[in-house]
Amino acid sequence: MSVAFDAVLVAALARELEERLGNARLRALRPDRAGRTLALLFREGTLRFGLHPESGTVTWHEPIDPRPEDFSLDGRLRSAKALADDRVIRLSFRKPRGSPSSANVLIEWITNRWNALVTEGAAPVIRHVLVKLEGERAPYVGHRWKAPPPSRREGTDGELPLERWQEPLLAADPKERQQTLIETFAWTSPVNAATLLGSAARENGSAAEDALEMGHDLWQKLAAVALGKLEMAPVVLNPPTGLQPYPFPLTGADEEAVPTLLDGFARAAGKADMAPLAVPVGLLDTLNQRGMRAWARVESLRRELDEAPDPAAVRHMGDLILARIRDVPRGQGRVSLTDFEGGTVVLELNPRLPPLENASAYYERAGRAERARERLPQLITQAEMEAHRLDALLKRARMGELDVETLLAESPAGTKESPRGDIPYRSYRSSGGLEIRVGRGAHHNDDLTFHHSAPDDVWLHARHASGAHVVLRWQGNGNPPARDLAEASILAAFHSKARNSGAVPVDWTLRKYVRKPRKAPPGEVSVERAKTTFVEPDPAVERRLRKE
Repeated sequence: MSVAFDAVLVAALARELEERLGNARLRALRPDRAGRTLALLFREGTLRFGLHPESGTVTWHEPIDPRPEDFSLDGRLRSAKALADDRVIRLSFRKPRGSPSSANVLIEWITNRWNALVTEGAAPVIRHVLVKLEGERAPYVGHRWKAPPPSRREGTDGELPLERWQEPLLAADPKERQQTLIETFAWTSPVNAATLLGSAARENGSAAEDALEMGHDLWQKLAAVALGKLEMAPVVLNPPTGLQPYPFPLTGADEEAVPTLLDGFARAAGKADMAPLAVPVGLLDTLNQRGMRAWARVESLRRELDEAPDPAAVRHMGDLILARIRDVPRGQGRVSLTDFEGGTVVLELNPRLPPLENASAYYERAGRAERARERLPQLITQAEMEAHRLDALLKRARMGELDVETLLAESPAGTKESPRGDIPYRSYRSSGGLEIRVGRGAHHNDDLTFHHSAPDDVWLHARHASGAHVVLRWQGNGNPPARDLAEASILAAFHSKARNSGAVPVDWTLRKYVRKPRKAPPGEVSVERAKTTFVEPDPAVERRLRKE
């Protein structure tokens, strides 16, 4: 269950952190992108922000030692401030050496954009982003951090006459007063709105006026707490949505007094466990990536099953070619034939094959479709079991139920990272001795194409099918040898979604004619001067080239 962060809570939290950690020495940051957490490793203790929308919290723990993979940030806390009537905390640090001499850790609880950032200098320039976001105010490393627009709600300074408080609320229908309240007045939120309105959320007349007068008195206290003009009286509220720390009691609410807000967060969290920080962030990230790949495999297998053609229909095409073989011309990519019911059917052909072999290709494709429909359901079940197993493993690791050794022991041997895992391609050798590089996935495709190839290398990809980028290393004049090009084309077809087709069109061009469109998703490119060849994705060829 996640804590609801409103402007009052965030402002009071900033105030408590400054009082508790003023001049405390920060040694490093430990970001966990997969779990959306950021731990600040002070000498005095560890401050942990949970920034996942389903598990948002702030907890204080015993000090832990930095690791080499942590984000190094050495400095003393100078101040902790919240933006007025907003949900952003700026933790400012004074660095003992180096330039720039200041750094900030920014925690944002803005709706649908919870995030943590590190900035340096007066500009300030972003140096680290926990969660990559798009759209307005999207944070990018090396760019300036943009503060959200200032609040336009009334009363950010805590000054608001009773008459102005009552005017828009009494004019609104009781059912719309909560929305009017939150849209109009600073320091209000769904957390405190029901108490601020009282019976005015249901009634009109003098009863509503009296309720709003009491609500105005409470609002003044909440604003004073947020602005540091009134001492906090931290409590843990108990609404139906779950335990909620808050810096001041809300009249009539079910609540429990606590010494500090951080104690309230710990009470709301139930079990504030530091064990996830004992597991290296890199291991959690790797486990999370494995889980994502496992679910991607499930979706891929489901899609492959959905897209598998009807074997009977494909076999029917082969029968039709044999029955109308005199009407099938050589060297054509498609042909229109009269089917057995008297209609017209357009068939795709491999122009390099005679009619009889095109019919055989349809029969082979029908056989592959039959085998796919037999094996894919079992593969999907196995893949789903593995994906659920990895999800459970990651959950247990984050809950502190697994240490590093146990986590590694429960990981199948076959899932350990390859020592060549940093290389974004598989390497093959053509019959002519040329190296062929095949991308390992969408993100790795981009890396292969734009960082592990030369401008005059040959670039290949299956047409109209998602799959691997393939690079045939070639520095000679003119086109590469036909056999080497054909083998690279077979690999491009084999490592694509069209691997079960009889004949796959493969586009090829020089790498220098491949471009990455702006804002294009991983693996998507634009290609110029492409030529097309048709090949059969033969597994035997793939095995032979891999061995060589």
